[in-house]
Amino acid sequence: MTSALRSSARPSLRRLPDSGPDLGNSLKETPMVRLLVLLELIARKDAPFTLQNLVQDTQWPKPSLHRMLAQLEASGLLQRDLKGRHYSTGQRLTRLAENVLLNSTTRAARHRVLRLLVDQAGESCNLTSFSAGEVLYLDRVETAAPLRFYLHSGSRVPAHCSATGKLFLSQMTPSQRQKLWDAGPLERFTDRTLVDIDRLDEEIAKVRGQGFAIDDEEFLPGLLCIGVLVPSLDTKDNKTNMGIALQAPKVRFSLERAMQCLPLLENAAQALSRINQSASNDEDELL
Repeated sequence: MTSALRSSARPSLRRLPDSGPDLGNSLKETPMVRLLVLLELIARKDAPFTLQNLVQDTQWPKPSLHRMLAQLEASGLLQRDLKGRHYSTGQRLTRLAENVLLNSTTRAARHRVLRLLVDQAGESCNLTSFSAGEVLYLDRVETAAPLRFYLHSGSRVPAHCSATGKLFLSQMTPSQRQKLWDAGPLERFTDRTLVDIDRLDEEIAKVRGQGFAIDDEEFLPGLLCIGVLVPSLDTKDNKTNMGIALQAPKVRFSLERAMQCLPLLENAAQALSRINQSASNDEDELL
């Protein structure tokens, strides 16, 4: 690490807004900790950012931040746009985040919540997050019913035609969603897939207002899915990157039946939120 990062004139490692626990004076001189704090701040950003943005957020010396960003970019944790001014998370950092979610120490506790929901509702359920514009399956519990659709942990599905995907999209600003739409035409998977942007925006607004979402044969023919977000207690804007959904063949899981299961789904989401909050509190105590 460079001598600039070892300088005794560096500012204190102050607590960043909503960035996690204060790491304390005993750790503030450690260059590795400074990199981790910077990554933690970057992970909370929902749009590309500049070096000057980080200078304003951290009040750290601009040359030091520039060198830290260069290290993170060289390692694949960050990437820059074509003009070279804006940074965003790199593929390596995205994979790291996905692996943490897929193999979290709270996975067993969360899996028990999914198992209970399947026992109560009688249908398969999955736990998801939003990653690189798609819905990532973090965990899944299958029903014992012989007729079912199989999707394993680690599977990815498009956001625009999945229940929790539409919920994740509903948390984004119109400009953030537009960047996704500009990436290319939306793929039509069935006759019911929404690919018209105006109609999809109307659906997303409806989802935001009602607090749940339905996938009615929009991704796979004959499949109906209902989903809700897992509430986050750690962010001021209540944005979350975790959703839970029930899905089953329409021959036995009608829209009416799905709505009957909504309270069970919401109870499971609250239980998952408490697990996440408990894990966060435990980490704070360790620090």
